[in-house]
Amino acid sequence: MNEKTGNASPPGFYGRPTRQDGQLSAVPAAHLRLSAHFRMVIFIATLCLSFCALNCRAGVEQNDDVLRKKMVEEQLKARGIKNPQVLRAMSKVERHQFVPEALRKMAYADSALPIGEGQTISQPYIVAWMTEVINPQADMKVLEIGTGSGYQAAILAELCHSVYTIEIIETLARRAEKILGKHYQNVHVRTGDGYQGWPEAAPFDAILVTCAPTKVPAPLAKQLKEGGRMVIPVGNVKAQELYVLVKRNGRLEQQAIIPVLFVPMLDKEGEKY
Repeated sequence: MNEKTGNASPPGFYGRPTRQDGQLSAVPAAHLRLSAHFRMVIFIATLCLSFCALNCRAGVEQNDDVLRKKMVEEQLKARGIKNPQVLRAMSKVERHQFVPEALRKMAYADSALPIGEGQTISQPYIVAWMTEVINPQADMKVLEIGTGSGYQAAILAELCHSVYTIEIIETLARRAEKILGKHYQNVHVRTGDGYQGWPEAAPFDAILVTCAPTKVPAPLAKQLKEGGRMVIPVGNVKAQELYVLVKRNGRLEQQAIIPVLFVPMLDKEGEKY
């Protein structure tokens, strides 16, 4: 009997009452069975969607691996990059981690890409070439000017004992530091004026500059170790040359290698050096 109405529940109804039109009535058992069935369908659909999402992500990651291998073969080896350690580092470091998500599909393209704040991540070939030129060794301490995305610093961290990298734009420095900190303990990031270098950590076995001043900064020349190498683009926004400098007897011997176009080196006020 229904205690509230004094009437027996109709056949096929479950005994739990619900309020309807101000009176208590019973819920059809068929409705409850349907509700349970619906919840099971939702649960299975959710599992399927999760499985598909995982498979899609795995597919994207596998595609990144294929594109990175292709980059090394077609953009680096085919154009003369020979150092096996440099090639190994370029094969290992995931460039897509250092570009905006919207540009992930272009991460392994043969081009520079924007990373925000008017800055770019360098073309893979240029990164490999500049790295190869300094002849990286496991015991080297390297200074990088212009952290940008952090990609060049990651390549250097794979090859050298310690990497010191300076970025004038704080938001880029913090972003790069966060990404690099997940993978490397030998990279030191500083927000500051790259023209002045990092005097307290000097001298450096090598210096890589990834932004272009109009002349070689004297502080960087001073901080380069005797026998060390500096790779630096020099020029204005319309015409630049990539130079390799070697310090011998306290003087820099320089050689212009190839024309390039890097972002300009800026001071704290945003003025070009």
